[in-house]
Amino acid sequence: MDCKETVSVETPDEDGADLLIERRGSVLWLTINREARRNAISAALIARMHQAFRDAQGDVSLRAIVLTGVGDKAFCAGADLNRGTQAFRDEDETTTDFGRMARTVRELGVPLIARVNGACVAGGMGLMGICDLAVASDNARFGLPEVKVGVFPMQVLVHLRGVIGSRLVSELCITGELIDARRAFEIGLVNRVVPFVDLDSEVEKLLGAIRKASPAAIRSGKRAMAAMQDMAFDEAMPFAEAQINLISRSSGAAEGIAAFNERRPAKWAEDGQ
Repeated sequence: MDCKETVSVETPDEDGADLLIERRGSVLWLTINREARRNAISAALIARMHQAFRDAQGDVSLRAIVLTGVGDKAFCAGADLNRGTQAFRDEDETTTDFGRMARTVRELGVPLIARVNGACVAGGMGLMGICDLAVASDNARFGLPEVKVGVFPMQVLVHLRGVIGSRLVSELCITGELIDARRAFEIGLVNRVVPFVDLDSEVEKLLGAIRKASPAAIRSGKRAMAAMQDMAFDEAMPFAEAQINLISRSSGAAEGIAAFNERRPAKWAEDGQ
């Protein structure tokens, strides 16, 4: 199937139009559609986004998911402050809608790519933080300005601590200052920065590379990276050894090595094996 082909677009009703769900070949696109609110987060939006991720978990034909926002001004501006302090309140003491969604995303077997098309602040940084990869336009700005309205980016810390160093996270959290896209690239917050007009083509380059790779290897690798994140060295090394032994015996590895030796493109199984 051609990678540009649009299989389906879901805008269920007026209430559900804040998230556009679009299937383009083997890639699922999720677009926050709240441009008038700078693509701010709402409880309903997170619920719909979470459901989209849950639905994606069982789709073996899926190769990647792209998360972005409508327009060229904002990827996501975080919580909708028009809701007052309720925008920041946890549903209960231990979990929130966003937290549950993040757990689902952690278990996804396909890469999640943030297409950062503008301002990415507060909860928007959390959304980008749960993504595996991030491509940003050069007009994007990044930051955690919560301290300026009397709160602190508690949940975002969970997702950013493994992306950039603790000193940099502390600076962003404590000062509330914004950084530009170039600085975000320098500190490893995003993978690539391009002019806005080239944003889609750059995302497509990344998707093209993913399509050529083994879906089973990516799935196994994502699970291994998540598992090893909190392991000590003495635990991580034997775990990694066991994983490479398993994957080297897979049908995907056999096909990939055969394709390399025969100087042809690999033919990955339709079920992602």
